[in-house]
Amino acid sequence: MKVAVVGATGMVGEVMLRVLAERNFPLTELIPVASEKSVGKEITYKDKNYKVVSLQQAVELKPEIALFSAGGDTSLEWAPKFAEVGTVVIDNSSAWRMDPTKKLVVPEINAYVLTKEDKIIANPNCSTIQLVMILAPLHKKYNIKRVIVSTYQSITGTGVKAVKQLENESKGVKGEMAYHYQIHQNAIPHCDVFLENGYTKEEMKLTNETKKILGDEKVLVSATAVRIPVMGGHSEAVNIEFENEFDLQQVRAILKETPGVVVQDNLDTLTYPMPLYAKDKNEVFVGRIRKDETREKALNLWIVTDNLRKGAATNTIQIAEYIINNQLI
Repeated sequence: MKVAVVGATGMVGEVMLRVLAERNFPLTELIPVASEKSVGKEITYKDKNYKVVSLQQAVELKPEIALFSAGGDTSLEWAPKFAEVGTVVIDNSSAWRMDPTKKLVVPEINAYVLTKEDKIIANPNCSTIQLVMILAPLHKKYNIKRVIVSTYQSITGTGVKAVKQLENESKGVKGEMAYHYQIHQNAIPHCDVFLENGYTKEEMKLTNETKKILGDEKVLVSATAVRIPVMGGHSEAVNIEFENEFDLQQVRAILKETPGVVVQDNLDTLTYPMPLYAKDKNEVFVGRIRKDETREKALNLWIVTDNLRKGAATNTIQIAEYIINNQLI
């Protein structure tokens, strides 16, 4: 089992390598891939050194699986080239997510849609993944009408440049800016670029990807995405309006039984999800579960996950595991 990690020297790529090792992924040969400027560099995986190769070299090696985290333009150009030689590409960029010919997958929710014919599989946006992990089981039971979500997103979602900006600002050092404004001691209501409708691309990803994953165009999603100066993960305040009546105890029971979800919801012990505790974990954490007292059949809750893990690397690798375990390769 030859596995290529495309973008191996990037922030998500490095986490992918850690998750592959932690989960004892059954690879026999690792192919780390990065841009031309990184070719020849060495990375370490399970105490063994590997030299980074170019995209063209990786295609020629014909890996069984390629895990992509190298940006949309790279994915659009190179994912089809890998697919042509028989590689299954699992892509972490936005390049293929809304392509009607490509599957958009969160394994716990809709891995069953995958077949042997799927050679390019899209990994959803990080903030979408944690949202749908909670919405999907509740939608099955109560039928969701409308979702209002406000995100509080970690700077790690922007990348190394943003981490460096926060570090510099916290020390009073001037340096390269990942954001238009200071992020230290600030909250910026601007994730990705603004669109003509006044929303950002990040906000519209939450709207469009959620519908595709749930397989229901009738679910209405309105989002506001905010960048905050934290490292451990993305948080979301979510209001859900259902078609059907719900019971809070039953909601908690459903979420506790959902694979990959951890309920942290005890006000007596001040137990609720936070990025501080989500960091380096693979689960989606949910708490502050309560009825919306201003609307009938409406629920409020709070969701947190490590955006580099379940929001990116872990979900990608879970898709690969599903493909192997179900002999779709």
